[in-house]
Amino acid sequence: MVEAFNRIGDDVRLGEDVVIHGFANLYGCVIGAGSRIGTFVEIQRGAVVGERCKISSHAFICEGVTIEDEVFIGHHVCFTNDREPRATTSEGDLSTRGDWKLERTRVCRRASIGSGAVILPGVTIGPGSLVGAGAIVTKDVPANAVVSGMPARVARWTEGR
Repeated sequence: MVEAFNRIGDDVRLGEDVVIHGFANLYGCVIGAGSRIGTFVEIQRGAVVGERCKISSHAFICEGVTIEDEVFIGHHVCFTNDREPRATTSEGDLSTRGDWKLERTRVCRRASIGSGAVILPGVTIGPGSLVGAGAIVTKDVPANAVVSGMPARVARWTEGR
């Protein structure tokens, strides 16, 4: 089901039974079967969302992010993909695609990311892990870890460990 008022590019690949709520902006991405995309979500070119994922409202999933199956992304979660973003080059020209380095991020199967978390580029969030609301993830999160804080640190382990 795709509600009205969405911007879905012709180059988006949607699996079966995907639900996209209003005011989403998707282009050049892949969304796996059975996933749910909330309102005001943007998913950029080159991003991949696995099967049976839940992406809550106002999430931003940028190029270079791979989200595996059965992952939960909370409200206002923000992924980043450039460690040193700049609007212009050293000569003062607007930066273009060739002026920055894409760093890929991976969220492994059955991980959950709490509302308002910020995920810095180049990290892997391990399978079954839980990122607390508002956390700033600066390095890899081990499998089945619960992390929180700024920067995120292991607070405890989930029962899956």
